Amino acid sequence: MIDRGAFHEIDWTLIGLLIANSVIGVIFIYSSSHFLPGDYAMRQVFWIVVSLALLFLLLAVDYKVLLAYSLYFYLAVTVVLAGLLLFARLVARTKSWITLPFFQVQPSELAKIALILLLARIFSEFKKSTISSHVGAQAIILVLVPFILVAAQPDLGTALTFVPVLLAALILAGLRKKTIAILLVISLAAGLVGWNFALKDYQKKRLTTLFYPSQDPKGAGYHILQSKIAIGSGGLTGKGFLKGSQSQLRFLPARHTDFIFSVIGEEFGFLGVFFVMLSYFLMLARMFLSVGMARDRAGVYIIFMASMLIAFQFFVNVLMIIGLFPVTGVPLPLLSYGGSSLVSNSLAVGLVINVRMRRFANV
Repeated sequence: MIDRGAFHEIDWTLIGLLIANSVIGVIFIYSSSHFLPGDYAMRQVFWIVVSLALLFLLLAVDYKVLLAYSLYFYLAVTVVLAGLLLFARLVARTKSWITLPFFQVQPSELAKIALILLLARIFSEFKKSTISSHVGAQAIILVLVPFILVAAQPDLGTALTFVPVLLAALILAGLRKKTIAILLVISLAAGLVGWNFALKDYQKKRLTTLFYPSQDPKGAGYHILQSKIAIGSGGLTGKGFLKGSQSQLRFLPARHTDFIFSVIGEEFGFLGVFFVMLSYFLMLARMFLSVGMARDRAGVYIIFMASMLIAFQFFVNVLMIIGLFPVTGVPLPLLSYGGSSLVSNSLAVGLVINVRMRRFANV
C-alpha cells in the first residue's frame, strides 16, 4: 500500500488536469448526444468514477511490482484478444468487445498498459548505449502479436496506437542507423502487403479520400467534409452550447466519440478549441517533464511510453477531424465517449504518477 511519505508525493496537479479534461469531455458528450437514446453523459461520469478508483488502486502498488508481473499481464491480455476472434459476437462490425450484463469492455485498450509495462521491463535491463538487434526484434514481436490480433477484429485504429509505444521504447534505447534503415524497409514492405492483401475496401477509401474527400461526398469523404464544415462554421467564439447545426441536426457522424473535437469547434469556436488544447497540452507537458523525476531506467521508459501513447492519440484525432489524417477510429483521449478508452488513458496517467511519487524511494 501507499506509505505516508509516498502519499504526499502524489502529483495532485496532474490528477486535477486529468479530471478537468474528463469533465470537459462529459460536457460535450452531453451536447452531442442529448437527443440520442441512452444517457451517454451519465455513463461517462460513471466511467470517470471507475477510472479514478482504478487509478488510485494502481498508485497503491509500487511500479516495480507491476513490472515483475508484466509478462503475466501481457499473456493474459493476448489470450483474451485471441479468444475474441473465436468467440466474440460482432458489435459495430468488429469483434472488439466483451459483453457483460450492464456494459461492454474493450480488452485491446488494456493491452496498451500491458505493453508499456513489459517493454519497460525488457529495455530497462538493457544497459548498452545502442540497442541490440536481438532486443529490438524481441520488442517488435511482442508488439506485433497484439497488433495483428486487434487489426484482425478488425480495429486498425486501436492497433495503430501500439506503434508509438514501441517507437518510444526504441528511441530511448538508442537506434543505430542500420536499424532505422531496416525498420523503414520493413514498414514499406508491410505497407505494400497490407494495401494489397490486408486492408478492406472501406479502409482503402479512407486513405484515398484523405486527399480527395469531395470525390465521394456521400460515402468515404462524408466524415471529413462534415467535420470541416462544423469546425469552420464555429468562427471565433462558436454558435453556443447545444446550438451547433452540424451536431444538433445530426449531419456530423460519431459526434460523441471520434468527432467530439468538431463539436467543440462548432459550439465554442477558435477560443473554445484553444482553451481545450491548452488544458490538454498542460497535462501532456507535465507528463513528459516527469521523465526527469524517475528514479531508474524502468521509470523513465514507463513515463515516456505512457506520455507518447496519449500524445499520439490526441494528435491523430485532431489531424483526423481537420482532414490531415485518415479516419481511423482513434478517439480523443479522455474527451471522447468510451469507458474502456477512458480507463486505459487514466491508467497511463496513473503509471506516470506512480513513478513520479516514488522518486525518493531506494532504487
